Amino acid sequence: MKTERVAGKLDFRRKFSLLVAGSITVAGVMAFGLGDAAQSQTEPQGTNADAKVPAFEVASIKPSKSSDGGMRIMFTPDGFSTTNIPLKIVISQAYGIREDLISGAPSWVDSARYDIEAKVAGPDVAELPKLSVDQRGSMLQSLLADRFELKAHRETKELPVYELVIAKNGPQLKEAKPGDTYANGIKGPDGVAHAGMMRIGPGQLTGQGIPMTTMVKLLSRQLHRTILDKTGLTGNYDITLQWAPEEGPSPMFPRPGGAQQETAPPSPDSSGPSIFTAIQEQLGLKLESTKGPVATLVVDHVETPSAN
Repeated sequence: MKTERVAGKLDFRRKFSLLVAGSITVAGVMAFGLGDAAQSQTEPQGTNADAKVPAFEVASIKPSKSSDGGMRIMFTPDGFSTTNIPLKIVISQAYGIREDLISGAPSWVDSARYDIEAKVAGPDVAELPKLSVDQRGSMLQSLLADRFELKAHRETKELPVYELVIAKNGPQLKEAKPGDTYANGIKGPDGVAHAGMMRIGPGQLTGQGIPMTTMVKLLSRQLHRTILDKTGLTGNYDITLQWAPEEGPSPMFPRPGGAQQETAPPSPDSSGPSIFTAIQEQLGLKLESTKGPVATLVVDHVETPSAN
């Protein structure tokens, strides 16, 4: 992989805002505990399992010198970009795993923050929108192995989990209308509202035309515990969930395809229900605590990045 210095200041308007695009799981600890929201999309439309997975042709990785505390991570039309992001978050995105399930890394992986600009070759730009979440993660894994000498392996451990089941009175979910254009809904990075988009902030989750698998992953990251979907629900749903957020930062990991928020969402009602009560009363579902096998990631080796 060749390296180059990428000129130009990465700009975003709001402090602690989060910008995501493309198929990538994003850790929003820096955004969601501070009142900002992010939008997300489960998969880019037109993904192709047989699409060619390109490598990044050039990459600039620099210790962040951000002075305003802003943080951003996204897939761009021609690559991948971060501003002021801890390496652990990038590892989380590359391997599709929550940060709290990553072990073995030195402490600087949590504290050292980086500005990354990685780009594919011109002929490969057209392939990026076709890639799945796993394929984009594979690209990031190669970048981390090349520039941070990252080596890691997966381990399955028996850990506390939640099972999401249907509550006593049955589900209270609104099934999405096929072909709904969501004229007043959440818009993607292309400025168009469509199914598959989500907005999530402290104490709030809104989704339009999303499957249970997507909601489960978001709630799992909110609760820092793996959630197993036992509902048997296979449709796509328009979801609105509101609860009283816990005090302090609330690590959230929205799914891909979001756009930067110009305004923060309304402050949630601190006297509202707990997230467990909200799920039962507002969605007709229930979380039950148990134990089960959980995939984790163990970092075997990592170094500070090679020079540009």
